[in-house]
Amino acid sequence: MTPATTAIFFDVDFTLIYPKSTFDVGGYQSFGARHGLSVSLDPERFTAAIATASTELDRGGDLVHRSEPFVRFARRVLEEMGGQGPGLDTCAREIYGEWAECRHFSLYDDVKSVLSELHERGLRLGLISNTHRSLELFQRHFGLDFLFSSVISSRVHGYMKPHPSIFRAALHRIGATADEALMVGDSMKHDVLGARQVGMGAVLLARSGLVGDRPQEIPVISSLFELPALLATG
Repeated sequence: MTPATTAIFFDVDFTLIYPKSTFDVGGYQSFGARHGLSVSLDPERFTAAIATASTELDRGGDLVHRSEPFVRFARRVLEEMGGQGPGLDTCAREIYGEWAECRHFSLYDDVKSVLSELHERGLRLGLISNTHRSLELFQRHFGLDFLFSSVISSRVHGYMKPHPSIFRAALHRIGATADEALMVGDSMKHDVLGARQVGMGAVLLARSGLVGDRPQEIPVISSLFELPALLATG
């Protein structure tokens, strides 16, 4: 018999929060202007630039948390938009630094009510995030600090999802076994498959409605509002 779920972990970026205009096309243009990039950044190339730059986040392979992949991502976005000049590196590093600031993000509308409901049910809640952002400040900024029993970031832990050690460390901190725990996140590779490799359950949160390839047995939701009912049927 499979144990009931007693602990639920959540990813943070694009699961609980989303970026404001600081990181949209106009935001990147503003960053570029401050650093004197010699070619105006083409807004029409922004979406494709984000998609192309995402490959920088998976370069390497040892999953040790470093700033370099995130800085390379920002620089690649700028370059793909047409940015040139000696200010590229400093601009990319400023973008990376500002990503840690909670004021640049908004909480999705479904987060507080759903997390509060799960907490009231007696479930232990946790955070597992690939970030250099302080998760303690994140909780305080968004008024969530009373909800979580345990939080862990890749910057503090040293390894990023999907490395198994960050999931095992999170389980140890919250006091749950893998078969009692569930991971909810927007990334199939980092959140879902990372959790499943250590024996945890997982739910893919596809807010855009775009799912892509996935194992048939992986539950998919488009909003956290669907999570309590999914738990009741699971």
